[in-house]
This record gives sequence, structure tokens and C-alpha cells, in this order.
Amino acid sequence: MRLVTTAQMRALEQAAVDAGATWDGLMEQAGWGVAQEALRLLGPVAGRRVLILVGPGNNGGDGLVAARHLHDAGALVTLYLWRRRGPEGDANWQRCRARKIREALAENDPHQTTLRNLAQEADLVVDALLGMGISRPLEGELAAIVETVNAARAARPSDLRVLAVDLPTGVNSDTGAVVGAAIRADVTVATGLPKRGLLLFPGRDHVGRLVLAEIGIPAQALEEVMSAMLTAEEARRLTPARPADAHKGSFGKVLVVAGSLNYPGAASLACAGAARVGAGLVTLATGRTVLLAGGRPLEVTLLPLAEGEWGAIGPNAVEELEEHLAGYAALLLGPGLGSAECTRDFVQRLFGLERPRIKTRVGFLAGAVADEQAVATKLEQLPPTVLDADGLNTLAAVEGWHERLPRERFVLTPHPGEMRRLLKVEALPDDPLAVATEAATRWGQVVVLKGATTVIAAPDGRSLAYSQPNPALATAGTGDVLAGAIAGLLAQGLALYDAAALGVYLHGAAGARVREELGDAGALASDLLLELPRALKALKETAR
Repeated sequence: MRLVTTAQMRALEQAAVDAGATWDGLMEQAGWGVAQEALRLLGPVAGRRVLILVGPGNNGGDGLVAARHLHDAGALVTLYLWRRRGPEGDANWQRCRARKIREALAENDPHQTTLRNLAQEADLVVDALLGMGISRPLEGELAAIVETVNAARAARPSDLRVLAVDLPTGVNSDTGAVVGAAIRADVTVATGLPKRGLLLFPGRDHVGRLVLAEIGIPAQALEEVMSAMLTAEEARRLTPARPADAHKGSFGKVLVVAGSLNYPGAASLACAGAARVGAGLVTLATGRTVLLAGGRPLEVTLLPLAEGEWGAIGPNAVEELEEHLAGYAALLLGPGLGSAECTRDFVQRLFGLERPRIKTRVGFLAGAVADEQAVATKLEQLPPTVLDADGLNTLAAVEGWHERLPRERFVLTPHPGEMRRLLKVEALPDDPLAVATEAATRWGQVVVLKGATTVIAAPDGRSLAYSQPNPALATAGTGDVLAGAIAGLLAQGLALYDAAALGVYLHGAAGARVREELGDAGALASDLLLELPRALKALKETAR
């Protein structure tokens, strides 16, 4: 399901008209789709009361179309019209009047008394006030209307449902920003395509369940839209094959460089995450002291590395690691490594970042340039690599790090704090899709910007948004499991972007299963591990 900005949606609507559609026809399809979802919400419709809030633009026109279809299906419909010009020239309003659908005008209801009474008796309120494109906080009469509807919904949580047309009034369609009041919907029917703000917080919290009403956008025009929602259908397409005659070598080996004396659990979670999505073999490479602590999955093999100080991997471990890298299909570096100076030196040396980059100039040293070329050649030989946690923090401390890494070789998995450090900014912009996409393009790597809505972005401009917010995942170690899962999928031959997308989906689906079993508080990151293969199994079974 493609995701669009406001400007993209308007261009797509124009493309549909240019291809032979009419504006009235697009509105008819949108309103029909809204009505169908409203009928599903209402169940047996005869005698059910529906209040439709109608605004001045096309969103209000969609509401009028829906009102006509709901009336014809047997619902008792009332229109509450805000700043809509008279019915002259408004064919959809005239059709409602021809059916004698009841009306109330907001201008005659300065204290929202009529609205309050209508909402108290309604079974469903349809929000067709504004739609996409708002950029200012709601004020005055409109803010009062929204607050009245929200209060009615809160007072009757089991009896009154709210359906928003396209997006809840008060939510910015591009950023999800809510400044002041915004409708809280139980269901939002996106018309045409979902707008990006529907998946971004805080607006996401106002959307409820998201469904789509198609309006006939030409398929050729959709090819230019580079963002999409990460759905089960997309994730299912990415699942790696498991042939019956396979052996452990068929599914790749993952080398996990992780852990320190203070964070041994991060290494264990990352290793288990890789194994639980189907990697054939997982090896943990960490300091010898950490290995003595135990507590790892029995199936994980070990590669002791030299320490620079007690429990912290040191720079001399680079040669030990490089001796073994050739046998691995994927590398994960970062979970729980810690911030010891010797470990930072190890990471910088592994990726050739320990020295300033040589710039071509008069009198440059041929030997230094040759050394840099040798480092670049060595980096090109690295397996596909996931960089997480302290691996990212080490990168962030190196000026121009992204110019010195081979392009399209890494998956970077920052949370917002790590992203700020990588970008060297005090605060991130409100649009994580734009942030991740711009970073992936500039850095030449796949970026997974984690959050309540997680964004996966590729260097070629593609992006996916996964919005299944789950407070059960707001606990230490869940990011380590995700990083391990992505590495485990890379080892099975998935491309960087595909492994990141499927890893995010399985991690979220496993989290949903944990929340269903344990609730949204008290779950541990380790609870995800058994649910990962179950989520993968369920994903495959739904295709049969």
C-alpha cells in the first residue's frame, strides 16, 4: 500500500482526471468506500443513527456522498454542516436534500448544543470536515466542534464509533503533527492512498484502524511513488525458501561482534534473534572475559577476541576477526559493545576509520594513498553488515564516516538518539520518513530508523513504514533482537533492504504476539525469541 504526501496525492488525482476520470467520479468512489466501511461498523443498519460532519471542501463532498448511500441503506442520517456554501451548485448536497436527509448548520449552533445532542444519540459519527492539507492549529468554532465530538466519544466508549474520512481533522497529512485539537477516530478511511501523516505520531494515535477506499488512480502514476506501508503481503513475498533437502550451510552463517562485561545480554539476544529467524549457524565474537560469563544459547559457537581492557574488545582483535570473516554470509556489530576507548579503536580500525582520509593535493604521499586503497579493498570484502547500538555511536564520532564506507554494504539500525548523533543535530525533524530516506540516500546505506513507527529506507529513495505501535516493546534489548533478526535474514541471502523490511515486520509481529499473551507491561526482550519463528510460520501459512 503506497504512502503519499499531500502534494503527491493531489498530483495523482490530477493524473486520474487526465487519464479520463472526473472529479465528481473520484468523489463518488471515495464516498462509496467510506459508506461501505461505515456499514461494516454499524452492522444491521436499519434505524441506526449516523451523524456526518460536513466541511467546506472535497472532504465534505466525500461525506455527502457517504450520507446518501447510508440513507439509502436504511440509516437515519443527519448532516452537521460547517462553513459549506449553500447547496446551489453542490450536486451531492442537493441529492441529500432530495432524500430529505436532516440538516443542522454549525453557524446556528454557536455553543454546540445541537451537536452535543446529536452526538449523544448517534451510533456513528463521520468526520468529513477538513481532510488533508491543514498546516495550522484548529481554532474557534472548528476546535469546539472537534472537542465536542471527542467528549461524546469518551463518554460513550462502547456505544459511539467515530469514522474519519481520509484522515482525522486536526492531523497534519504529511507529518502526523497535532497542534491543539484533533478528532480521535476508531477507524480512518484513507481515500485514494494513505497519507504519510496517518502513520506518524502523534497523529497515528488519532487514526484508529486504517482502511483504504480506492478511487481509481492509474497504475502507471503509482510507479513514481517510492514510499509504502510495510504489510503482511509485502513481508510474505520476502520470506526465504526452506528446501526439504537443506542443511545448516544452506541458510548461512552469521558472525555477531557484540557484548561487554556490562552488557553480556545484548550479545545473547542478538545471537538468538539471528538463529530464530532461520540462520544456519551463529557465532558470537567477543572478549574472552565476556565469554566466561556464559548465559548464551547452547547452539551459538564462540570466537574469543583480544581485549584492550577487562571485558572490552581491543584493537588487536581486528586481525583475529579478519581471519574468520571469509566464512560468514553476514556480520552484525554493535549490540552491547560498550563505549570503552579500546573498543572504539577496534571498530574504527576494522572499518579503516582510525586515520584522517587522504585528500588528493600537490605533494601527497603515494604510500598513504596506497594504504587507503588497500583499506577500501578490504572493506569491499566484508560480508553484508548490520551496524547497531555502540557500532553506530562509534561511527558518529568519526567525521565524514559515510564517505569512507563502501556504499550499499550496511544496514544501519539507529533509534532516534543514535540518529541525532549520526546526523550531528540537536533534534530530528517531525517526519521520520523524510529523515531516514534522506540519510539513506546521502550515506548510500539501508537505514532502519526505529520508533513507534519504524522506517526502512534504501539509497535509491525507496522507503517502507511499519506502524504497529506496541508499548510491550519499549524495554531494554528489543533492538538487539531486531538487529540479530536482520543479520539472520541477510545470511539467508536476502538483499539489504529486503532483510531489513522482513526483520522489522517479524520483530513487530512477534511483539504483537507477546503483548497478546502478557499485556503491554512486564514483557522482556527474551520473550520475543520464541515468538519470532511462530510469527514467521503464521506469515507463511496465511498464503496457503
